Amino acid sequence: MQPPRERLVVTGRAGWMGMGRGAGRPALGFWPTLAFLLCSFPAASSSCKILKCNSEFWSATAGSHAPAADDAPEFCAALRTYALCTRRTARTCRGDLAYHSAVHGIEDLMSQHNCSKDGPTAQPHLRTLPPPGDSQERSDSPEICHYEKSFHNRAAAPNYTHCGLFGDPHLRTFTDRFQTCKVQGAWPLIDNNYLNVQVTNTPVLPGSPATATSKLTIIFKNFQECVDQKVYQAEMDELPAAFADGSKNGGDKHGANSLKITEKVSGQHVEIQAKYIGTTIVVRQVGRYLTFAVRMPEEVVNAVEDRDSQGLYLCLRGCPLNQQIDFQAFRAGAAEGPGAPQPPAASPAPPAPDTFPYETAVAKCKEKLPVEDLYYQACVFDLLTTGDVNFTLAAYYALEDVKMLHSNKDKLHLYARTREPPGRAGAAPGPPPAAWPLLGTLLLLALLPALPGAA
Repeated sequence: MQPPRERLVVTGRAGWMGMGRGAGRPALGFWPTLAFLLCSFPAASSSCKILKCNSEFWSATAGSHAPAADDAPEFCAALRTYALCTRRTARTCRGDLAYHSAVHGIEDLMSQHNCSKDGPTAQPHLRTLPPPGDSQERSDSPEICHYEKSFHNRAAAPNYTHCGLFGDPHLRTFTDRFQTCKVQGAWPLIDNNYLNVQVTNTPVLPGSPATATSKLTIIFKNFQECVDQKVYQAEMDELPAAFADGSKNGGDKHGANSLKITEKVSGQHVEIQAKYIGTTIVVRQVGRYLTFAVRMPEEVVNAVEDRDSQGLYLCLRGCPLNQQIDFQAFRAGAAEGPGAPQPPAASPAPPAPDTFPYETAVAKCKEKLPVEDLYYQACVFDLLTTGDVNFTLAAYYALEDVKMLHSNKDKLHLYARTREPPGRAGAAPGPPPAAWPLLGTLLLLALLPALPGAA
């Protein structure tokens, strides 16, 4: 058998290392590379199911990269199943670098473990699931892995903030500003020292200005003795109840259970608890699209090394001014009738042909949202622009998440303006929207010599 090809892979720590026979733990080093690619190319086609293949393989092998001799045949069977999965999604993954990285990684692993390409493909279970008691947080986990407990020696309790994104899309920032934005394509929601959140918004209807969240990527960064780096990714019609590696907690560290995923409703509602940073994240699929809500301490929100970079993420500074839509003006124009003039900024294009009449939209939103706050108004706006009744539920659940996550019960309902006046922080400093894909491409080009298969 030919010796395995030497490949360059990125590890979970800084720097790059080679991988070959006997490389040991770096043998699955292509996984961190996949995490990088998922964030650099969030707009990849949602029909590419490489994430599902990755998760199934890791679940089948429980993350094992060096199985015992008795388990080698089963490990090879899992690799063949993994390879078969990638072949089935090959047509829809053309040009997806995460897909090609996985294919090369499979080839290396099969070579390292002397696996033949022909043979059984039944998925093995090399490691049994732990008993239910082991899924609970360990009583001896380090205090640093429980954010609230670490406050017992401090003078004041942490102050929590909330951010949410839903619908067409509507954004509630950490400072309780409520905006409706265009933000088509990939945009950062959160970017601090502990985690990154990025969303991809796609048109609801061909040729329509209405967009909604079709993809969500969350990266929990490696943190001391608590958690390993973990990537969570959801797409339309795929809301996993596990991280991309198939696990449901923070890894193998002593405080790993300070990061956990809980599936509340299969395929519809997932909750992620990151107790080591006092953070709760709720991800839902409502209809075809995703919603996001988070509860996070101000200390974590503002934990950034480069203060200037804070302006680049939406949950803190809001949408840039040129991406905001005055949906209240749009709604007022719709109420006056189709012949009423509407401000260009408020209505970039006419409603889609299959949308609801104004009176019908109002009636449907009133059923779920009796208080005429900004969530009710957002619901009406979405029905007028999309014609999709599921957006009523998106607004309803967004408000329910606020009730659960917001620390100030007097601020559950908002009635303030949605569009920032010129000169306000909404026009945050930083690259214009068109620059984001360019920056991601330049970063990739800089790293191409070290990516798998580049050698």
